Amino acid sequence: MVRSLSRFACETLVHCTIEPTSGADVVFPVEFNGVEYNVHVAKRPHLEHFLQKVVHEYQFEVIIFTASQRVYADALLDLIDPRNEFFKHRLFREACLFVEGNYLKDLNVLGRDMARMVLVDNSPHAYGYQVDNGIPIVSWFDDKADTELLGLLPFLERLTQADDVRPLVRDEFQTHKIIADAR
Repeated sequence: MVRSLSRFACETLVHCTIEPTSGADVVFPVEFNGVEYNVHVAKRPHLEHFLQKVVHEYQFEVIIFTASQRVYADALLDLIDPRNEFFKHRLFREACLFVEGNYLKDLNVLGRDMARMVLVDNSPHAYGYQVDNGIPIVSWFDDKADTELLGLLPFLERLTQADDVRPLVRDEFQTHKIIADAR
């Protein structure tokens, strides 16, 4: 059963900065508003293993849905996945909804079955329209001992057997309760 796994960008799969850093795995130029910047990218630990597992073993369709600008995100994704092996589709900032200072990702734009789709994101606001499809992940900046991606794998494997992922996501992460308590 193919499932859609969307999102994955800055502070989820990688950390990017225009400040020079010794921990960069990749540095690439990008022109934005007539100015060229060097973007320094550090990949989250276990990124390649994680992508191999979810795409090849679990048979997920991985879709990048990012609030980042296309000019920057496309260049970054081409470096992370130069053979287009992992990311089947890419959605950028213009596909997001800007609501009260946050970029929200309405999964309906993907045209996929909501019962078979999850959104992994370090910003819970991002999946505010489909809370029971949202899988929170801790933001990543530079911790080389981070194991968040590895920790997600057993849960994602469980999802491969589900007819509807939403009850499993709801029970596991309880985001609906956090929202109710915040009111």
